[in-house]
Amino acid sequence: MKKSIDEHAARFDDVAAEYDDEHNQTDEYRACVSLVLDHARDALSGTETVLDVGCGTGAIGLSLAEDAGRVVFRDISEGMLDEARRKAEEAGLTNVEFGEGTFREPNYDGDVDIVVSNFAMHHLSDEEKREAIDVLGALGPDRIVLGDVMFFGEPDPDEPFYSPEVDDPSTVGHLADCFTDAGYALIAVEPVHDQVGVLVGERV
Repeated sequence: MKKSIDEHAARFDDVAAEYDDEHNQTDEYRACVSLVLDHARDALSGTETVLDVGCGTGAIGLSLAEDAGRVVFRDISEGMLDEARRKAEEAGLTNVEFGEGTFREPNYDGDVDIVVSNFAMHHLSDEEKREAIDVLGALGPDRIVLGDVMFFGEPDPDEPFYSPEVDDPSTVGHLADCFTDAGYALIAVEPVHDQVGVLVGERV
């Protein structure tokens, strides 16, 4: 991780109120959101618990709440969590829970059926991602759906889809190895850009 958790949290606190309007509005981001939602919904029957890690303002988890039994939101930024809470209240959702947590310390010990995350894990180093996927897998989900910045080939440094000073994307191969080592078979690998895609792991 190129910056500390506190530094990342402060950075997102500062932009939380305007985040939905001003950030991550690219076609690639929207494509990732759509794919993450589709792959998560494929595993939902209405009773499952979904854990949304690095939830931000809740774009993924709030969209899944109507189809899930329960959605647990975790993020390092209280400002982002406040925005997600506000939107949940406006939507009248009662099957949601919000709290501070990280990929490697999600601060949740209940049952989890599906883990989702979108555009958050790329802040971690390769080894931190491996540890994070191990931790999330140990919670017992049948499916992990990850949308993120990831390298499908050699990235063009002149056209980065990320901020090199704060972000640390991994190759798809490294992420695939992390899933496999944690006991998950990749059932979908979906690039939406040579630096952005969605991986879906199913418990073996």
